[in-house]
Amino acid sequence: MKKLLLSLTLLFSFASFGQTINGIPIKDLDVQYLQIIGTSKMLSSKLTIAIDIGQRTKLFSSNTDATLLKDENGEGIIFNSMIDALNFMSANGYNFVTANIITVGGQNVYHYLMVKKV
Repeated sequence: MKKLLLSLTLLFSFASFGQTINGIPIKDLDVQYLQIIGTSKMLSSKLTIAIDIGQRTKLFSSNTDATLLKDENGEGIIFNSMIDALNFMSANGYNFVTANIITVGGQNVYHYLMVKKV
């Protein structure tokens, strides 16, 4: 009974949240590939996740503002780790392809390529 209750709670939580990129729900994105970009937060073990789907960004706007994964309140979603982000994207219809880690200014930036499940 506990497992059923836990499963329903998790299912409801995924269905009730409207995770979007540029206002478009993740499952409705019309792209085959996307890239997860994870940047660690200062003095924290959590990550800010941006999603690159090849969208245009304004010249003087911050790139992460347009690509930040947002919840139903328009707030950026914070993940505990890249595995947390991978599990989230897998639940939303994407498979992992490859990963790269780049160090910028002493900070690791994670790039994970994903492909839409067929």
